[in-house]
Amino acid sequence: MKELLKNVMYAGIGAAFLTKEKIEELKGELIEKGKMSQEEGRQFVDDLLRKSEKAKDQLDLWINKRVEDRIKQLNLATKDEIAELQRKIEELQIAINRGNGE
Repeated sequence: MKELLKNVMYAGIGAAFLTKEKIEELKGELIEKGKMSQEEGRQFVDDLLRKSEKAKDQLDLWINKRVEDRIKQLNLATKDEIAELQRKIEELQIAINRGNGE
């Protein structure tokens, strides 16, 4: 029953975006209402924080992948490509200046 309660709460409260303070607040409320013991509350917080961090990391990876895919689809130049072009322009300017006797 307690495991079911935990799973429902994880899904229901959007674990990926909870702050540690909110998780601690929720733990306090559950302990106060007698829904779990201090030890269960500590385990609940640890587990929820771990799941929250994992979900945030996965969301970051997913977003980064989508952005990279979109950039490729739009055929936009990357930062490295722009830097390479700037380097080539500088080389050409030096070569032109040498040719002009400067």
